Amino acid sequence: MVVKHSSKRHAAPKKSATAKTTKKTSTSNRKVSINEKQEEERGSTTTKKSSRRVDEVVIYAEFEYELKEINAQDNKVLIGPAWLTRFERARITGARSLQLSLGAPPLVKVPEHATSSIAVAVEEIEQKALPISIRRILPSGTYQDISIEWLK
Repeated sequence: MVVKHSSKRHAAPKKSATAKTTKKTSTSNRKVSINEKQEEERGSTTTKKSSRRVDEVVIYAEFEYELKEINAQDNKVLIGPAWLTRFERARITGARSLQLSLGAPPLVKVPEHATSSIAVAVEEIEQKALPISIRRILPSGTYQDISIEWLK
């Protein structure tokens, strides 16, 4: 196979007569729009177009609420399911596994099949040996602290 090379080299694009020139004007002489200010700050390098105007700012109303605890009678779970969700289980397993790998003593007898700190952490969760509680918060600000012993 023969590869032919072109003798023409790519030249830098020539500046046209209609190219933008920067104007040296102070903001006191004329009003500078927010678009122009943002273009100057960014260096006009962005090419992405948005459906929203550049000078349009979206402000969301802040919603402030106070946290209010729900006291459970008879160790009843009032917020969320009565079991440990997979996300809570993963979070607890990961945190406890890290503690074990950094030298924390295990709270259960280490099973023979456990080859990693993750396996020991899972065993501790299954035996409910961890002194931990889960805080489940509703968007209204009410929450419940649920002991891991209450969950199925």
